[in-house]
Amino acid sequence: MANGQWYPPEWPDRIRALADGTLTPVAPRSAATVMLLKDTAVGPAVHMLRRRASMAFAGGAYAYPGGGVDPRDDDQQIRWAGPTRAWWADRLGVDETRAQAIVCAAVRETYEEAGVLLAGPDPESVVGDTTGDDWEADRAALVAREESFAEFLDRRGLVLRSDLLGAWTRWITPEFEPRRYDTWFFVAALPAGQRTRNASTEADRTVWIAPAEAAVGYDRGDLLMMPPTIATLRQLAPYGTAADALAAAAGRDLTPVLAEARLEDGEIVLAWPGHDEFTKHIPTGGAPA
Repeated sequence: MANGQWYPPEWPDRIRALADGTLTPVAPRSAATVMLLKDTAVGPAVHMLRRRASMAFAGGAYAYPGGGVDPRDDDQQIRWAGPTRAWWADRLGVDETRAQAIVCAAVRETYEEAGVLLAGPDPESVVGDTTGDDWEADRAALVAREESFAEFLDRRGLVLRSDLLGAWTRWITPEFEPRRYDTWFFVAALPAGQRTRNASTEADRTVWIAPAEAAVGYDRGDLLMMPPTIATLRQLAPYGTAADALAAAAGRDLTPVLAEARLEDGEIVLAWPGHDEFTKHIPTGGAPA
């Protein structure tokens, strides 16, 4: 039985074009996504959304809240708590400006797509319920890019809580994809008093699901996912609480994972280093095996 690995039918042709030099890779855009966790009686659950089938990229696939960096996410006026920008730069392997943009994008996108805000009035607190009409108006303004995240935080008198995030892994979209992202995956716990909702126009469904249960759905072919999604679900499955996963994030290797395509014995072999389960063997004129 086939699993739920997302595999666009145009990939073989694009891989061949990359190999023969007729396709030039586009530069990946910095992005961030957040694996939002909450504890249940049987262990932590993770918040996932299903991308609308009409989406040009990964339509129908289950993913986490996230998206590309906004050019204003590196605004140095942003109110900040937790590890310094220099600490985050070292952890993410980038300069301080880019580090702030990535962390800011993680917090902003979680608010835009799940209605959850990792920020508070001071470095030790977090806002409560964010489902009121005034909060929704602010969220919509952020989505429309009518206001920067720094402006939103300043007007609300809020501080971004970078200490509520743990950097987990980093994946880069393959070179043959027309839309490419250099994505940092973070883990965070749902703040007390807040609740998720489907706030994304890109999703038609959201769920709270145990990582192991989601992985079983993928293995059965019931849940469509991109390789980094199912890989991170398998990585999260052993942890008994959200706090355990957050604590483990500090020791995680952030070496980027980038798919490799090579010609071997008359076929294309598509592989993600360190993740053998995603390897595909593509005959020169046929479908992947």
